[in-house]
Amino acid sequence: MLLDPDHFKPSIPQDSPNPLWQQLADHKQVFAGTTIAELFEKDPQRATQFSLKTSGLLLDYSKNLITETTRNLLAELARKAGLRPAIEAMFNGDEVNCTENRAALHVALRGGYKGEQHLKINADIQDVQARMQAFVTQIKQKTWLGYTGKAITDIVNIGVGGSDLGPRMVYEALRPYQSQEIKVHFLANIDGNDFVNIVHGLSPETTLFIVASKSFTTLETRKNAEAARAWFLACGGAESDISQHFVAVSSNIKAAVEFGINERQVFSMWDWVGGRYSLWSAIGLPLALGLGYENYKALCCGAHQMDQHFLTAKFEQNMPVMMGLLEIWYQNYFGANSHAVLPYDDNLRRLPAYLQQLDMESNGKSVNRSGKALEYSTGAVIWGASGTNGQHSFHQLLHQGTQLIPVDFIVPLRSSNPISNHHSLLFSNAVAQSRALMVGKTLTEAKAEITEQGADLQRIEALAPHKTILGNRPSNVLLMDSVNPETIGSLIALYEHKVYVQSVLWDINAFDQWGVELGKQLSQAIMDQMEETERNLDFDGSTNTLIQRFRSGTL
Repeated sequence: MLLDPDHFKPSIPQDSPNPLWQQLADHKQVFAGTTIAELFEKDPQRATQFSLKTSGLLLDYSKNLITETTRNLLAELARKAGLRPAIEAMFNGDEVNCTENRAALHVALRGGYKGEQHLKINADIQDVQARMQAFVTQIKQKTWLGYTGKAITDIVNIGVGGSDLGPRMVYEALRPYQSQEIKVHFLANIDGNDFVNIVHGLSPETTLFIVASKSFTTLETRKNAEAARAWFLACGGAESDISQHFVAVSSNIKAAVEFGINERQVFSMWDWVGGRYSLWSAIGLPLALGLGYENYKALCCGAHQMDQHFLTAKFEQNMPVMMGLLEIWYQNYFGANSHAVLPYDDNLRRLPAYLQQLDMESNGKSVNRSGKALEYSTGAVIWGASGTNGQHSFHQLLHQGTQLIPVDFIVPLRSSNPISNHHSLLFSNAVAQSRALMVGKTLTEAKAEITEQGADLQRIEALAPHKTILGNRPSNVLLMDSVNPETIGSLIALYEHKVYVQSVLWDINAFDQWGVELGKQLSQAIMDQMEETERNLDFDGSTNTLIQRFRSGTL
């Protein structure tokens, strides 16, 4: 059986004063010889007991190897780990980012800040939001014009990481809400092919560039912004026209002005907004422009609803808390180091990539908040693709592979574009995949199936093991009425808070990313030596050889 309690030794804090870590390890033995399907046989109404509904979403987590006792123990684990005060600390603006001495106040951007400085911070937020709304109105009413007097028709958002993944994902998810007059493009890759492909067909007279960089020094964003300016000037624009075609979202106003952007056209950010949480700041400007400001505010409203649920609901009825605890249950007690997110809506196809950064950049840590090396597992690999495409590729591994991979199925009840019975087929596939992961196919069932096909005994015995599917693999099903601004806001906030829950229990800092910073530092050092062809290389043998091949242009 895949979820054999003895198959994996729990990877839990051995010196933790929290006794619930060990109590859960002992409790795990209850599931020896028990399957999720058998739990349903004992309690046919199990789906009612293990479902939660809030903020436009419904979570059915009944297809997990848990009982009411498991849920209670997990919730008590969270309580004794100090999750409640940790949640309040984040909403109060405490320095939960301990390595950078910063708050993590993305919740403030959607109305959730309760701390002592709320008057000042909320006033700053409202000022930027008012400027965003005024700018959107100017573009929409065509009082902001390009240098030849033509209206803006295309927006190019230049960013990378959190300045790209969030806005891009939401813009595509809300395709039915996209403006018919303004098209938004996203430029992130430093690869010149990306730049050329995006500006192909655009007119500099009607294109507006948004340079989205908190520091205004991020290499990819800076180089792409310089390429955009060069393209604009080469296609007929003048230096004096840049102010009509470039705006910035940054906390480094000085650098933006030096680039040529008017100071009045720099939308501020704050150090308490991390990149992967910055969607809710002025980084969302392309969404306000491309979807309409009212839809952008609805997105924030949906997130605020989930914030309030997270802040106030009991842990046993708290959707982000339960999702975070379930992942800890499987990762630390069953060795599941991978988690699949499968949206059954093509407009949500970029959601797994967005959640990769959110989760893996936050919880991909190997020391605790005190700097001590961890001896237990943290941070799962997050991946996925839209259904039903995945069913014809990686679902085979989900069903019959040797790894335990919990799955989140995300499915709207109604399609944005109903065609015939397509959505019924899509929905049935999602539900069928969730059920197939749970029930599998026994050896006896496989033999009976082959027998019905008229095979002889030798063929039956040979083929049956290959058609046997263990099942007993856990999954969650997240339903929403439809993909709209409010539900997408709730969905994103749900996963944000889920990630925070895990970080608190693992005692790690979810808001820094020093591994990302190392890559940036080394990239610049290597870049310097790549371009100085006469300089002796002083890296390792592999790096030196690769640089030499680049210099020569030959393999």
